[in-house]
Amino acid sequence: MKVLHFYKVFFPDNFGGVEKVIDQISIGAADLGIESEVLCLTPQKNESLIEMNGYKVHRVPQLLEIASTPFSTKIFKHFAQLAKDADIIHYHFPWPFADVVHFATRVHKPTLITYHSDIVKQKGLLKFYKPLMNRFLSDTNCIVATSPNYVTSSAELSKYSSKVRVIPIGLNKDSYPEPTSERLKYWKNKFKDNFFLFIGVMRYYKGLHTLIEAAKGIDAPIVIIGSGEPIEQELKVQVQQLGLNNIHFLGPVAEEDKVALLRLCYGVVLPSHLRSEAFGISLLEGAMYGKPMISCEIGTGTTYINIHKETGIVVPPGDSFRLQEAMQFLLERPKEAKIMGLQAEKRYRTHFTAEKMVRSYVDIYEGLLK
Repeated sequence: MKVLHFYKVFFPDNFGGVEKVIDQISIGAADLGIESEVLCLTPQKNESLIEMNGYKVHRVPQLLEIASTPFSTKIFKHFAQLAKDADIIHYHFPWPFADVVHFATRVHKPTLITYHSDIVKQKGLLKFYKPLMNRFLSDTNCIVATSPNYVTSSAELSKYSSKVRVIPIGLNKDSYPEPTSERLKYWKNKFKDNFFLFIGVMRYYKGLHTLIEAAKGIDAPIVIIGSGEPIEQELKVQVQQLGLNNIHFLGPVAEEDKVALLRLCYGVVLPSHLRSEAFGISLLEGAMYGKPMISCEIGTGTTYINIHKETGIVVPPGDSFRLQEAMQFLLERPKEAKIMGLQAEKRYRTHFTAEKMVRSYVDIYEGLLK
């Protein structure tokens, strides 16, 4: 069986959550005899074909980008050719241009969509896009949501309940590198072991401004991995204006260093305050390494991963006082924090392994071909 994944961007141009999901599905499916290929756009000037983690990635130069949506005239030909050889087309939503490509190429193959998020920010443009979006969602054979929470809270998904399946995102811990003792020692010397960790691209919905506000009353380092202009610069100005010395911007780091920091941190914080944060893979990484979590109740998968007072603490979105209170609670109760971390790891092993996710997708692939 051959599966074509279609998304707007991919490794090594971007390292977001959707890209991680496609990567984990492609790696795991290979063990079950399924060949995966990824077709994406790239800001690079030239077309390229690279092989990574045992699957192929076809990169086509984008022509322009409007409202976080990249476009390309060349992608139509590439999609038609690759789709012709594929058994299954696996779209990753949202990317409005994919809807256009889907209908323009008229490829009649079994299709499914992983519905990663509602369109939240571009409300004005959504009014114009909605007819095409509804036609696209109606035309595909199956829609996969990443948590039951998102199905319940999404007005769009409720229209297609008869063909919506829930497959939580899963991670394979063995695919993460084991940090050397030198890197562990380096980061331990730098931050000790009572620091909170944030991992992610600095996007408008991540709520980092709230985390920085909450840091004023916390006697512990807060380490931020990731980048993203112009928000990154705005956050650094905020830190400077507040006179904080416990916020540490590391920028992007090597995967080995990320794992070292995950292993050493006291807890993982994801202060995302808008439902554009549909799942929260960094929370899942924290659970995978047995860390207590702090997140916000936004009606999405973040609260499917992090269960309040069981695996961590859930606070109202955009509330810096409650966020500060949650961090202080964990710092003052190390035994309870440790228990929450252990329960988070147990929940990861039960619900969120890559093996479980991949098997569920393969079941859908096989069902679509019957």
